[in-house]
Amino acid sequence: MERKDFETWLDNISVTFLSLTDLQKNETLDHLISLSGAVQLRHLSNNLETLLKRDFLKLLPLELSFYLLKWLDPQTLLTCCLVSKQWNKVISACTEVWQTACKNLGWQIDDSVQDSLHWKKVYLKAILRMKQLEDHEAFETSSLIGHSARVYALYYKDGLLCTGSDDLSAKLWDVSTGQCVYGIQTHTCAAVKFDEQKLVTGSFDNTVACWEWSSGARTQHFRGHTGAVFSVDYSDELDILVSGSADFAVKVWALSAGTCLNTLTGHTEWVTKVVLQKCKVKSLLHSPGDYILLSADKYEIKIWPIGREINCKCLKTLSVSEDRSICLQPRLHFDGKYIVCSSALGLYQWDFASYDILR
Repeated sequence: MERKDFETWLDNISVTFLSLTDLQKNETLDHLISLSGAVQLRHLSNNLETLLKRDFLKLLPLELSFYLLKWLDPQTLLTCCLVSKQWNKVISACTEVWQTACKNLGWQIDDSVQDSLHWKKVYLKAILRMKQLEDHEAFETSSLIGHSARVYALYYKDGLLCTGSDDLSAKLWDVSTGQCVYGIQTHTCAAVKFDEQKLVTGSFDNTVACWEWSSGARTQHFRGHTGAVFSVDYSDELDILVSGSADFAVKVWALSAGTCLNTLTGHTEWVTKVVLQKCKVKSLLHSPGDYILLSADKYEIKIWPIGREINCKCLKTLSVSEDRSICLQPRLHFDGKYIVCSSALGLYQWDFASYDILR
């Protein structure tokens, strides 16, 4: 057929084809396909792939692709990374997506780090760690055998673990070897803290005691609480020991003399944690280098001045819910810049300079 005649025929059949119903069009195509040979089928396959399988990540501008990707959750994005090298490259390059994913996991994002691969790796590492925690595979475990009753108190420092038990003993363990370094007879231990020379214990017998590791001798006995002592902390520099008790009080003691310097009241629940730490930032009430005393009960964290004034008042009270619907747990940490405490709903972090909750 001549070219001119073919074009006329093609125009006529196109007009007729457009006048058909969808069902008739489908039947016409099926019939034409059945009449086609290998060359025609290959041509049809190549053109259909271009028309029907359009790669929008390849065709769209990068900024628009990033905007669309932000609507997908991280797990879906990771699945999309498996589609092709091009998809993996584009998705991995979307910094904002992976920063947001890390932020949703609780990471504090440094906006100056704009390396998208860095944040994707951080996210993947965090997800892997969380999976290991769920499967109890995140840490190697070993048993330290030696106590004959409940172990209630634990304190870890520099590869050493101190355990306090209801069997009236405290032991110091080398975590790397599992060997007991020291074992001394004490009272029932609800709280322990130690250094190279001494051990300080808070007890269910309402007292605090200081012990010498090398001899096992009790060097001081602090009496005054009327309830179990759940937490202790001390500073050799200040020669001060602090204790929190079920009698709702915090006591400040002279570490070397064993005398009570002050009793801090104001809590309405058991004081389950006390922390004595140097401040590293300037706050509304403190300067860098000042020692800070924090005490926590079931609902509040109180900040106290360190001194020997009688009837000194709480400087600041932190809480996470005014109606006391959220309970704090006795896991309070202060590094001089931030206060962190756990609760039934998760971790809460305060900026010590402003006392604002960060997250």
